[in-house]
Parts: sequence; C-alpha cells; structure tokens
Amino acid sequence: MSIALPFLALLLSGAFAAYHRLRLATWAALAASLLVACWLLQANPTATLVAAALLVLVAGPLLVPAIRKPLLTAPILRMLRKALPPLSQTERIALETGSVGFEGDLFSGMPDWNKLLAYPKPQLSAEEQAFLDGPVEELCRRINDWEITHVHADLPPELWDFLKRNKFFGMIIPKEYGGLGFSALAHHKVIQKIASISSVVSATVGVPNSLGPGELIHRYGTREQKDYYLPRLATGQEVPCFGLTGPFAGSDATSIPDYGIVCKGEWNGANVLGIKLTFDKRYITLAPVASLIGLAFRMYDPDGLLGETRDIGITLALLPRDTPGVEVGRRHFPLNSPFQNGPIHGREVFIPLSQLIGGVDMAGKGWNMLNECLAVGRSITLPSTASGGAKAGAVVTGAYARIRKQFGLSVGRFEGVEEALARIGGRAYVISALSQATAAAVDRGDVPSVPSAIAKYHCTTMAREVSKDVMDVIGGKGIVLGPRNFAGRGWQAAPIAITVEGANIMTRSLLIFGQGSILCHPYILKEMRAAQDPDAKAGLEALDGVLYAHIGGAISNAVRSLWFGLTGARLQTGVPGDAYTRKFFRKLNRYAANLALLTDISLGALGGRLKFKESLSGRLGDVLSHLYMLAAVLKRHHDEGCPEADKPLLAWAFHNSVHEIELALSQALRNFPIRPLGWLLWPLVFPLGRRAVTPGDRLSRRVANLLMNPNEARERLAAGVFLTPGDHNPGGRINSYLAQAIAAEPVERKFLKALKSGQIQALDYPAQLEEAVRIGAITPDERAQLEALRALTLDTIMVDDFDSEELRAAHAPRAARAAA
Repeated sequence: MSIALPFLALLLSGAFAAYHRLRLATWAALAASLLVACWLLQANPTATLVAAALLVLVAGPLLVPAIRKPLLTAPILRMLRKALPPLSQTERIALETGSVGFEGDLFSGMPDWNKLLAYPKPQLSAEEQAFLDGPVEELCRRINDWEITHVHADLPPELWDFLKRNKFFGMIIPKEYGGLGFSALAHHKVIQKIASISSVVSATVGVPNSLGPGELIHRYGTREQKDYYLPRLATGQEVPCFGLTGPFAGSDATSIPDYGIVCKGEWNGANVLGIKLTFDKRYITLAPVASLIGLAFRMYDPDGLLGETRDIGITLALLPRDTPGVEVGRRHFPLNSPFQNGPIHGREVFIPLSQLIGGVDMAGKGWNMLNECLAVGRSITLPSTASGGAKAGAVVTGAYARIRKQFGLSVGRFEGVEEALARIGGRAYVISALSQATAAAVDRGDVPSVPSAIAKYHCTTMAREVSKDVMDVIGGKGIVLGPRNFAGRGWQAAPIAITVEGANIMTRSLLIFGQGSILCHPYILKEMRAAQDPDAKAGLEALDGVLYAHIGGAISNAVRSLWFGLTGARLQTGVPGDAYTRKFFRKLNRYAANLALLTDISLGALGGRLKFKESLSGRLGDVLSHLYMLAAVLKRHHDEGCPEADKPLLAWAFHNSVHEIELALSQALRNFPIRPLGWLLWPLVFPLGRRAVTPGDRLSRRVANLLMNPNEARERLAAGVFLTPGDHNPGGRINSYLAQAIAAEPVERKFLKALKSGQIQALDYPAQLEEAVRIGAITPDERAQLEALRALTLDTIMVDDFDSEELRAAHAPRAARAAA
C-alpha cells in the first residue's frame, strides 16, 4: 500500500482538479502537497520520488511558456495547419453571423444554470398585450378556415383588408416608419394565436415579418429605401415576398444559379448603371399577391464597371412587381393548404444599382445578411406556428377525449388513449417553452443560429407527432374534412413546416451540431482561427492561449462523465433549482459533460471528416437539442413560479428527453466511425449502462388527466391560443363544453344504471329520459342536464357531409364547358 499511495495521491489530486476545473498551477501545488504528505507518512520513498518526477515532467513544461511554446505548442500548430480543412466562405460567414447564448454553456460540459435562470422573464408590453386582446382576437373571430381552404383557396378580401389596416404586416417595422415596432416575443404570441385557428392566415402574417424585404431593409437598407418602402410595407400598401429557393438550389442556397450582370440600361427614361437579372425561383410564399419582390442572386461585373472584382458574390435586390420582364407564375398548391405560394421568373430584367438592398456598399454581402435574418426567422415563425397548433390540439383533444364515450366510458380513460394524450400534452408543453425561449433570445439581442435551428427542427417535428396523435384519438372526427373539423387541415399541412426554411433532415444532420460544435464550443473556433492565421507568431500566441485550456476541459469532461455515471449525478453541490427541479439540473450536468466529451473526441479524431459523418453529427445534435429544450422548459417552469400543478408536464418532458439523449449517445458510440474509440468511450459515458427510461404509465395518466379536467396547468398550457367558442371555431366550442360535460357525469351514471337494470323499457333517447323522470330515476332538472349533454356531445363528435356538387372544384364546370 505504501508503494501505491503516492500514485494514488497523484491520481486523486488530478481527478479532483479536473472535476472542479482548477488551474494547472493549482493542481501542481495540490499534488505536490499530497506527495509531501506521503513522504511524511513514510510511504515508499522510491515510489514517492517517481510520482514526484512524473509531476515535474507533466506540469513543468506546461507551466513554463519558454519551454511550452517551442516544444509543444509550435509542433501542434504545424500539425493543425496541415490537418484542418480551410473554412469555406459560406461556412465562415455562417459562423461569423451567429451569436452564442446559453447553448455555449452546454458545449462547455459545465453549464452555469444560474446564468440561464437569471435571464429576464419574457414579458409583453401593455401595448403588445392590447394588440393580442384586440385586433388579434378580432382577426381570429373573423377567420373561417373552411371557407379559406376549401371554397376560396385564399383569404377573403375583407380579411386581407383587416390585416393591412391593423398593420399585421408591420409588426417588426419600427414605429418611426409607421410600423408597430413589436418585440420578438409579441411576434411569437401573435403568430401562435393565429396558427391555433388557421395555418394559412398565420403563414400570410408570418412571412412579411420574417425573412423578407421588411427585415432586410430595416437592418441593411439605405436611408432612401427605409423612408420609401418601410411605411408602405407597414400599412400593407406593399405586400412583400422573397425569392431565395430555386429548382437547382434549395438547402444549398449559396449555389444559386440566378445571376445579375453589371451594365448600363434604361430606368425611368434615363441611362443608368445597373444590373441585368436572370432568375428562376419557386416555392416563394406570397409571390402570387406580392407587389415587392426581394431577390437573392449572384452578382458579376465582367467589364469592371464597379472595380476590379469580377465575381462580387451573393447580393440582394428589390424588384417592384411591375418591373419589365418580371414574371410571376401560377400558384403552387402545397398539400391542400392554399396560402399564397408560387414561382417567379425573369430574364435580363434591368434594375438600377439603387435597388440593391443597402446599395452598392452591400453588394456581395447577401449571404451575411441572409444568415442573420434566417436565424431570426427560424426562431419565431415556424416554432410559433407549431406552438399554436400543438397547444390548441392538446386542450381540445383532451376535452374531446373526456366528452366522447365508448362502452360507457370516456375514451380518454382507455390506457392506449392515455398514452397518446400524454405524448400530446408533454410535447405541446415542450414546444411552447422552446418557441418562447428562442423568441426571448432574439429580444436579448442574440442572433441565435443554433437555437433557431433546434427550434425549427424540433418544434415542427414534435408538432407533426402531436398532430398524428390527435388524429388517432379523435378518429373519424379528424379524417372527415369540413367546417366541424378542427384537426384535419393541421394534419395535412404538417409536412410543409417540416420542409420549408431548411429541410428538417438537413437541419438535423448538418446544421445543429455541425455549426454548433464550432460556433458554440468554447475553444474550437479560436483554435481554427489560430491555425489559419497567416501571421505565424500571432497564430502561435493565440493557440497557446486556448489549447491547454481545451485539453484541460476535455480531461475534466471525461472525469465528470465517469463520476456522474457512477453516482447517478446525485453527489453535486451548488446546483440551482428548488427541491423538485434540482435533481433535473444535476442530471443535465451529466449529459452536458457527455456531449462535451464526445464533441472533443469526434473533432479530434475525425477533424474535417466529421462534416461528412452526418449520422454521428445528427445524433450528437439530438443530444444538444434535448439539452437545450430541457433548459428552456426548466427556465419557463421557474419563471412561472414552479407551479405544483405543472409538475406532471415537466416530468414527462424531462424523462422523454433524457431517454432520447441516452439513446442518441448510445447510437453514437455503437456506430462511432473509429470503432475501438467508441468502445473505449462507452465506460466513460455509461459506466453502469443506460439507465434512462421513457415516461411511465402512472406519469402518462397524470398528464392525460390534466388535459381532461379543468385545472390551472391546463389553463397555462392553453394560454395564448384562440379558444373563443364560435360558429367557425369547432375546437373552441368543444373546449367550452368540458366543464358542463363533467358536471353532468354523475347524473349520466344514475341514468345508465337505471337503463342497464331494466327499469327503463323505452328504446329512443327522449323517451328513455321521459321514463326515467316518471320512475324517479332522475329529476326534471337532471333530465334537462342530460339533454344539454347529448346536444354538446353531438356537436363534439358530429362530422360534415356534402352534396357532390359542393365538393367539385369551382372551375370544373367551366373547364367541362370549355372542353365541349
């Protein structure tokens, strides 16, 4: 034992220092002190001297810059210069335009949860709340989604007029230009509420306030462009669209073949310097009704009219619809969801240089501009749409499952339906928290490239799963389209959100971890910049400043991963939260350490090849995403005062996500490209094997009960969606029946007992009620209560029917006559 003691002291001091991330000098001093203690305790002198020599050999060169830089850092710098692939211009721009928020803490492996909880609670201003309670509520009352989607395939003129008059298209435009100047949170709340009644209307409102001319002009436009266009956009005098995607450039937007050639031409009767544009775009939302088209293209100056650069790069321009040569094609029809969408074309369309967004100074900077705006757009429009649909689906389906009865029992009481309701409620809870978190990040001034990708991918994916479960629970009510159907159009449209603004498969496998591992990692980007610095001395200094912190952090993450795995992450101090949530924060510390460890090993072992290992990247992206989602959920739970009633929703979300995290980690290790490395990492990540399980049946039952009973947790989940009962809001009507249906259940049980016992002989329902009153089984007042229950149940479960003529397309008779 005396021989092993010095080495054990060295090992334990290293593990302790690594766990707490002590400085190298502190570890050296601690280890030296322990070795002195071993000497005094008469441990084996030879062993003590060998351990001391090891300490000197490791710590000495690292602590002395004059030794460390030439002998260690310089060779590593030379190796990195050869090994690291150069960043492409596209990748460099994407990294430079994004900012890093709390997601950076997750990559550190040691998140500062107090930092997360200290963010201000998102709050609407009085003016924003009044807009939600006034114009947005009135808009939702006016929406007849069946008429929009089936009869007109468009918003009726009076609804377009209402949107324009109330400046729905100017939410992000500052007040000085006639807009509403709302926060990102207000933008999120407006889209969420509209989406809960009509995805067509939410898309119509969302696009002008997302990626498009409005935001681009506000951020980058010249003074003349701002003064002219922004007031017109704010009031709807101009309806915008933005042309980015084309037949041969979808997710790979930087490869757009659309081009503009600098030349002279005629504009308003004068010969001016400008650009001839040739373009072919498709999937452009609002294109069929737009009066102002934003366009992304590659700009060339072959004759050197602007300078020496011939390939200027991606540039953005403004095209009035009536510009000669601009052609707006016929409408697309995306999955029976008739929001305005279509192609735009043009060949040698001339515009002056003054139509470039930001003028000539911003020529070639279009990809920078788009990256910043894409991050903001992904943060709000699609996540908010998903939130509105999921939240409304959760509360309305919960009410339906309580009201709808089979075998004398509410269908929501069947365990299979309970499982579906739990998934609906748990996912709606997560979507709501995540969509609000990304909007709050924008309001804090972030350009949340990685969180926006997480929100876009997971909100839309989870919303599709919610929609699937809703359709399964409501059955025939969901599949028969018509004015009474509250879910069918959402189910039809779910793949649209999955596809637009970056296809979800690409977002998961390339963007979330691929961009996040570099942009958000505390050291990687700094090391890459140091390695690619043309000034060798400056590169050496920069690398020396981060390399050893990175190495120490990697060792720390390995130690923390092993320790947390062995202890179940229970033995931690200084963790925030209350008595209930503290255990959640502890477990998240473990998975953050796992993510950071695998990130460092993957980048170190695979280098530039990692970008081609999309399965590995996707799985590590799943770990990052679920960590970020749980951070958003816990943040919101604490912001709302840690309500007791919400605990089942929080617990379901947590257990579901940690199960997904462990599944992703295990798949990443089992399929690691360098198999022996995966085997070596397994005991560090799962020393006791995988332990996380999916939410259990008891927890699922509690979540299902929350959806099927009036309570404060259900009200919080429903907050911000349109549930006002009305002729055109079947979901709102069903939700409004819940309390009345529950109040009638004891009477219904009395009646059914009398019916089953044979006391009642009548065959039809009215006669049965009359006989039940006559024999004293129920009172006259109770009869009225059951009649009301029957009426509301019928409205809940009834579906629509049509004459054949009603289902024919409006143009079919005209087409038949024309053919004749």
